[in-house]
Formats: sequence, structure tokens, C-alpha cells
Amino acid sequence: MASKVVSPPKPGKPKMRSPHPFRWRNRLYAIGGLAILLAGVVVFACSLGSADVPFSTIWQMLISKLPFVDIDGNWSTNTEIIILETRLPRIILAGIVGASLGVAGATYQGLFRNPLADPYLIGVSHGALLGAAIGFLLPISWHGLAGDAIVPVLAFIGAAITVTIVYLIARTGKSLPVTTLILAGVALGAFLSSITSYLIITSDSDRLHSIISWMLGHFSLSSWDEVLIVLPCMIIGTLIIWIYARPLNVMQLDEEQAQQLGINVEKVKLILLAAATLVTAAAVAFCGTIGFVGIIIPHAVRLIWGPDHRFLLPLSTLTGAIFLILADTLARTILTPEEIPVGVITAFVGAPFFLYLLRKRKRGTFF
Repeated sequence: MASKVVSPPKPGKPKMRSPHPFRWRNRLYAIGGLAILLAGVVVFACSLGSADVPFSTIWQMLISKLPFVDIDGNWSTNTEIIILETRLPRIILAGIVGASLGVAGATYQGLFRNPLADPYLIGVSHGALLGAAIGFLLPISWHGLAGDAIVPVLAFIGAAITVTIVYLIARTGKSLPVTTLILAGVALGAFLSSITSYLIITSDSDRLHSIISWMLGHFSLSSWDEVLIVLPCMIIGTLIIWIYARPLNVMQLDEEQAQQLGINVEKVKLILLAAATLVTAAAVAFCGTIGFVGIIIPHAVRLIWGPDHRFLLPLSTLTGAIFLILADTLARTILTPEEIPVGVITAFVGAPFFLYLLRKRKRGTFF
């Protein structure tokens, strides 16, 4: 009986593993999971401090503040004041700032098509730092007249004026060349930094300490008033950025191709630049310059979940909030009763994690 000849398999294209295996449904699950994780991180951070409070007590205390919810708690009035008036506004503000820097960093990286771009690239931090330094160096009578608002107000004004000048310098007719915008921001930032350095070295020791502390980022003495000021800026700017996620995706091809596909490139640039600057300036004005968040978070999210800005932007927003809340919790608890500037923690913790992600990405072993 003749043996059956088995023909060799036809050659075909080898199956390539996608570098971003997550489909849209998995990304939606990731967004929902991060939102739940964020709520858990807020409660966890509230429970830690010089006076530890049980996790379950925090949940009951927060739920009892909801309308139509009646819970008889067994916590003291002092505990409620510590949680609701001291820790919670600080944690919420840290989450808002982390979300702002995360979404702004993702926007700048997409707008400039450069993974090294961060929210401070076009001079926001330098302008805010100069404004804050001027605020700290004003006579005491000015601080008494304006209360504690003089420093964040001048910092916000400095950031806004700086970005406006950079935009006017870089704009050529009706177009806004990205390379010129970056170079103008770097040059003006260096100029403002030199002025700030001069003000710092000529100031007295007390004001020098305040300026340096502001430079490294802080959330000490945060209040609900600050939350109510920064939160609307963050919400408005973030929603605008999310709305323009699809045009930002198209612009990753090329500006000319995006124009041919019906995208008003210059209009999208201006809107995204204004929205990202709004959230960054509002965050920096009250909390100082917190480095590393705006560059590490979007890049890490992009490595894990892919470059689609429809998901990259909300994922960066949530991840930035979680990361900065945890960093601030570590900053205020690791050396209790002393505090470490949160900018030191973000760099110290974030850099090894980012290198780990890059290593995993190189080996192709992401999940």
C-alpha cells in the first residue's frame, strides 16, 4: 500500500506579536480599574500619618458625608478634623496636580511628537518660578494685604506670560512651527532662570529656604480653598484635551497629511497648547515645580497600553493622580515628623520604575 505523501506547509508570513496587545475593550477595563484603584489609594493615604486611622474608619467617615447616608461612627471629632480638614484636601490636591501633569505631559509629547517632552518644556516652570520668587521677596506688608495668595497668583501670571511670549516669538504668519516653539521656550526659560538665580542668591536665608522648598514641590498646608481653585482649571483643560484626542492621533502621521485629512492643524495646536498650559500653570502655581511626573507617566502608559491618545490621555490622567498621591504619602510619612520635598520622591521612585519598564519593553515581556 503506497504511503501518503504529506506536502510541506506553505510558507507564509510569520506571526508578529503586537507590541501593544491591549484591545479597546481591555483599555476601557484599564480605565475603570485605575479609577477604582485611585479611590482606594485616596483612602489608603488618608489612613497614614503621624496618627494612623483604620482603613475601615476612613471609608465609613467618607461615606457618611454623602447625601441620604446615615452612619453612626465611633470616631472622635479630632480624628474627623485630621482626616477631612488636613489630610484629605492635601491628598485630593496631590491627585489633581498629578492628573494635570500626566495629561499635560501626554499632550505635549503628542503635540511635539517627542517622547522626551514634558509640561515644562516651553518655559511654564521658569516663568512660574520667577513669579513665585518675586512673591516671596515682596515686603511683608504685601503678604499681609494679600494673605497667602500672592505667591500662587504671581506664579500663575508668570507662567501664563512666559508661554504667551514664547508663542508670539515662535508664531510665523498663521503657522506655529513646533521646533521654533521648543527653541523659543528653552531660550526664554534660560533667561528667566538666570533672573531667578540672581534673586535667590541676593535673598536672605528665610526667604531662600521658602523659594527652594517651592522649587522642589510641596503640598504642606494645603486647604480646600486651593482644591476649589485648581480643580476647575484641571477639569476644563483636561476635557478640552480629551475632546481633541482623535485629531492628535491624526497629527502623529504628519502635519501635511493631517491637513489633507481635514484637520485644522494650527487651530488644534493652539487649543491643545492653551489647555495643557492652563492645567500645568494652575498645578505649578500652588504646589511648585514637581519634576518627572509629566514625562514618566505618559511614556510608561504608552509603553504598556499603546499610543492611541483616546486611551492614552485618560490613562495618563488617572495614573498621574495615583502616582503623585503615593509619592506625597511617602514624602510625609517616611521621616515623620519631617517631610521630604515630593519632587525628590518622584525622581527617586520614578526613575528606577521607568528603567524597569524600558528593560521589559526591550525584552518584549510586557504582560
